[in-house]
Amino acid sequence: MDFFNGITKQVVIPDELPIMPLRNTVIFPYQIIPLLIGREKSIKLVEEAIEKNKLIGLVAQRKGDIEDPKHTDLFGYGTAANILKMFKIPDGSKHVVVQGITRIKIVNFTKSEPYFSAQVSKIKEHVDKDVTIEALTLNLKNLVQKATDLSPYLSSELGIFILNTDSPQRLSDLVASFLNISLEEKERILETINVKERLEKVTYLLNKEMQVLELGKKIQSQIQGEIDKTQKDFYLREQLKAIQKELGVDDEHTSEIKELKSKIEKSKMPKEVRKIAKKELNRLSKMPPSAGEYTVARTYLDWLIDVPWGTKTKDNLNISEGQKILDEDHYGLEMVKKRILEYLAVRKIKNDMKGPIMCFVGPPGVGKTSLGKSIARALGRKFIRMSLGGIRDEAEIRGHRRTYIGALPGRIVQGIKRAGSMNPVFMLDEIDKVGTDFRGDPSSALLEVLDPEQNYSFSDHYLDVSFDLSQVMFITTANLTDPIIPALKDRMEIIELPGYTVEEKLKIAKKFLVPKQLEAHGLKKVEIRFTDSALRMIINSYTKEAGVRNLEREIASILRGIAKEKVQNNYLKPVVKTKDVEKYLGPIKFYMDIAERTSKTGVATGLAWTPFGGDILFIESTIMKGKGNLSLTGHLGDVMKESAQAALSFIRSKSKNYNIDEDFFSKQDIHIHVPSGAIPKDGPSAGIPIFTSLYSLFTGKRVRNDVAMTGEITLRGIVLPVGGIKAKVLAAKQAGIYDIILPEKNKKDIKDIPKEVRKNLKFHFIKEMDDVLSIALVN
Repeated sequence: MDFFNGITKQVVIPDELPIMPLRNTVIFPYQIIPLLIGREKSIKLVEEAIEKNKLIGLVAQRKGDIEDPKHTDLFGYGTAANILKMFKIPDGSKHVVVQGITRIKIVNFTKSEPYFSAQVSKIKEHVDKDVTIEALTLNLKNLVQKATDLSPYLSSELGIFILNTDSPQRLSDLVASFLNISLEEKERILETINVKERLEKVTYLLNKEMQVLELGKKIQSQIQGEIDKTQKDFYLREQLKAIQKELGVDDEHTSEIKELKSKIEKSKMPKEVRKIAKKELNRLSKMPPSAGEYTVARTYLDWLIDVPWGTKTKDNLNISEGQKILDEDHYGLEMVKKRILEYLAVRKIKNDMKGPIMCFVGPPGVGKTSLGKSIARALGRKFIRMSLGGIRDEAEIRGHRRTYIGALPGRIVQGIKRAGSMNPVFMLDEIDKVGTDFRGDPSSALLEVLDPEQNYSFSDHYLDVSFDLSQVMFITTANLTDPIIPALKDRMEIIELPGYTVEEKLKIAKKFLVPKQLEAHGLKKVEIRFTDSALRMIINSYTKEAGVRNLEREIASILRGIAKEKVQNNYLKPVVKTKDVEKYLGPIKFYMDIAERTSKTGVATGLAWTPFGGDILFIESTIMKGKGNLSLTGHLGDVMKESAQAALSFIRSKSKNYNIDEDFFSKQDIHIHVPSGAIPKDGPSAGIPIFTSLYSLFTGKRVRNDVAMTGEITLRGIVLPVGGIKAKVLAAKQAGIYDIILPEKNKKDIKDIPKEVRKNLKFHFIKEMDDVLSIALVN
C-alpha cells in the first residue's frame, strides 16, 4: 500500500496542465504511487514534464480497455501530481513515482496531440473542525483499526499511519485509496468536495467492507472447525482400528471388503469384468469410508456384482406346448405365432442362436404389448417391458458416466438386472415415439442395442465394460414405421399386425374379454352370458377401431350396470341380449349410412389408412355458377389437394370423350368436400374416389353404394399402387361393402389378407382411370 506523505513546500499549480489518462486507477491528493507507463503519448508527456516543472494532471478513464482514449472517455475530475522519480525499463516503457498534490477539475481540453493538455481549476479544501467532523474522524479511525485486524491485505503499519493522521481531508482520501471498491466509487469520492460528505461516504463504504470481512472470517472459522472435526474423527478411527487389531476383530470396513471380495469370487462375471471389479475393490479398500468417492465406488461394485452374469433361463423348446400357450393368450395373429415357433424350431437345432429382433407394427389395441408377455411365457423366459414413449435423453439407454452425481446404468442394464437372467424377452414399447433434443438421440443409441452383430459387446456408460445382449430376445412395438429412423428400421424384422375383423372381435370377446371382465367385476361365479348378436351390436354400433380396447371398455360398462342392479335390486340379468345393449350403453354411436350418403350424384366412397387402422371416407362434389374456381375443404393436406387438381385436369382434358361441354368448366365453380372436417386427411390414395365423384357430378350418373375404392392417379390416366391395403379391405368389410376397386399393382397384397376376410369379397383391379367408371357407376 502506498503511504501519503506531506508536501514539504508549497507548489504552484499552473492553469494549464498536461493530462495523462490512467487505466483502472484513481490517484488522491498526497498519495505516492508508482506507475508503469507504456503508451507513447504518456511516455512523451512524462519526458517533457520532467524537463519543465514535473507537474502533470492524472485523470482516470471511464473504461480501462480503451487503448487510445478521447477526452470524452475521461472523468471530469482528477489530481494534479508531481513526478518524483523516473526509471527506464529495457522493453521501452517507463516506471515513474508520482505524488498527488490537489484535486483539479477539467475546464477545457486545449489539445489532444501529441498528448492531452487542458485548462484546469484547482479545488481548494478548507474545513472548520466541529463536533460532527471530529466524531466522524474518530469513528473512521476506529473502523480502520478493526479492519486492519480482519483484512489480510491491510498492514499494521498502515493502521498506525492512519491513527497519526489528524487532517479529516487527508484521512478520508487515505482510507478511500486502500478500500476494495470499484473505480466508479473511488471517482465519486474524489469528486466529493465537501469534507463532511466525503467522510460519511468513506465510513459507509468501510462499514460495508467490514461486513464482508467479518462474514469471510466466520466462514473460515466454520471450515476450520469442520477440518478439525474430520481430523479428530480420523484419529479416533485409527485408534479404534489399532484396538480391534490387538483384539483380533475385523472392523466394519474390513468386513465389508471381505464380503464384496467373496461375492466377486462367487459371481459368474467374465474374466475382463472380474479384473475390473477386483481393481475397483482394491481401490475401495484403501479409501476411508468417510471419503466422498467411497460411496460412488461401492455403488459401482454393487452393480457389477448384482448383474446376472452367466445366468440364463432354460428355453421351452416344445413347439406343441408353445403353440398351445400362444393360442391360449391370443386369437389369430398367425404370422407372429408362426415366426415364434420357427425360432423355437431353429433353437432346438442350433443351441447358440442369437436372439431375434422383431418389431410389431399395428394400430392401438390389437395386442402388441400383451403378445410380448405371451411369447415370454411360451419360451419360459422372464419378461421385461420398457416404454420408449417420450424418451429424449440418450443416457436413458446407455446410462450416465460415473463422474455425475447420482449416476446409474441405463434402463437396458437395469431391466436385465430386474429380470435376473441374461436371456429375457425384452419389450421396447412405442419405439416410434422416441424423441430427440440437446441431450442426445436415443434412437441412435438403440442402434447398438438392436444390432445382432454389435450387441454382444454393448457398452453402458456407467458399467464401462462389455455387456452381452446377444441372447436377449428384443421385441419392439410401434403404431407407425415412418417416424423410426431408417438405420434402426433396417435392424429389425417388421411384422405387421392388422386390425381384427368383426368375426375375430366376436371370438376374442367371447374367449378373452368377457371372462376377464367378469372376474374384474366380481361376477365370475355368476353365469352371465352375452349373445352373439349383442356382441356384434357393440362391435358395429359402439366401437370404431382396429383393435379391441374400446370393445373391452364397453363390455366392462355393461357389467358395471349389471353389478349395480344386483346390489340395488338383488336382481341379476343372466343373458345380455341386443335389446339390453342400448339400455346400458346409451344411444348408438356409429351408424352404417353408406346407402343414404351415396344416394345422390357427386358422392363416392373411398378407403383410407390411419394410424388406428383402415377407414372409409366419402368424397362429395357440387357445382355452382362461377368462373371455374376449385374449392377444397375438409382439412385436406397438400398431397390430397394435388390429387383433386389432377383428377379435375384429367376430366377436362377428356371432356369430349365424356360428353361434357368445354365451356362448362369456365362458367361453373366446383367444390370438393371430405366430411369429418375436424380430422386432418392427406395422401394420394383418394385420387380414384375424387375422380369418380367429379365424373358422377358432371355426367349426372350416380355411384354405386356397395363399392369402395382406393388408388393414386396421374395426369395420363394411369392408376398407381398405394399402401395399407390390408387395413383398407378390413374397413370396407366392416362397413358392409363387398365390392372393392384396387390398383392392378396391388394384386400381390391380397395374399396378406386372411382367407376369412376375403370370403364373399369381390376385388376389381384396374390399370387406368377409365376402368373404374364401368364398375363404380350405376347403369
